[in-house]
Amino acid sequence: MNDAALVEVDDLSRSYGSIMAVNHISFSIRRGQVLGFLGPNGAGKTTTMQILSGNLAPSTGRIRIAGHDLLEAPHSAKQAIGYLPEQPPVYRELTVDEYLDYCAGLNRIARAKRRAAREAAKMKCGLSDVGRRLIGNLSKGYQQRVGLAQAIIHMPPVIILDEPTVGLDPIQIREIRHLVRELGKEHGVILSTHILPEVQATCDWVQIINKGSLVLNDSIEGLSRHMQSSALSVALRQPPDLGLIESLPGIKSVQDEGNGHLRLFYDPETDPTDALVDLAVQKRWGLYELQPERASLEDIFVHITTEERDSPKGNAA
Repeated sequence: MNDAALVEVDDLSRSYGSIMAVNHISFSIRRGQVLGFLGPNGAGKTTTMQILSGNLAPSTGRIRIAGHDLLEAPHSAKQAIGYLPEQPPVYRELTVDEYLDYCAGLNRIARAKRRAAREAAKMKCGLSDVGRRLIGNLSKGYQQRVGLAQAIIHMPPVIILDEPTVGLDPIQIREIRHLVRELGKEHGVILSTHILPEVQATCDWVQIINKGSLVLNDSIEGLSRHMQSSALSVALRQPPDLGLIESLPGIKSVQDEGNGHLRLFYDPETDPTDALVDLAVQKRWGLYELQPERASLEDIFVHITTEERDSPKGNAA
């Protein structure tokens, strides 16, 4: 992998008996990159996040964080990580300032520098006006901000966020997504989620994990190409010869929906639209509707995560 990578994961796996929770996955992330780690519940996301943060040992594989091997030099590797688990690890009986001072101490920030570190984290996370308030009296959205502040108080190059917007209202979700995008400008961020809009709104790279295996690893731009039209909705007044349509270049299959309505599935690199129009005119089929269909991220996600649903592999936590 590239030496400039902040996180390098090579052939990582974790098994529980006969269940392969994480199945030999490899990827990397660089500074300024927000990686969306996407998958259905039980796909292995949280297990992977726990391994990357050093809270769970892998069965096989190697992890390097900012150049440090997580198993051989765990202290140096973990100092380069900021981790926000799904449930923010906050102490409700403390004020925001008290808690962040405590977190600064845990991260071995020199006492003389803790105030500056605390104030910088508060400013980044929109907490400057609530430093003296008890965490338990804050809204869930603000408690999530406090969780983010503790993750970045030591300014780590790598930030790992596990489901950071679960349980928040729409306004809070928008605010947290904005914070993640801002953090992504200076850090390498791994965002674990099963919420599809989260990836499109905050990430520039996406990975989909299913049954412990990586089934997609692409940029958002590349994902957009996956989402380009690969199907046509067609309506004809006269019954067509389906065999002739199926023989057109690029056509993969034709689905007859009745009453002259068809769905044509084709290779995105070979658009059959012009050939279909010419054929329909030549055969006098009375073409009166031709509409491209655009796959959504949800369509891609469902297709990828269900195409192997009959696989005997066990599910992960």
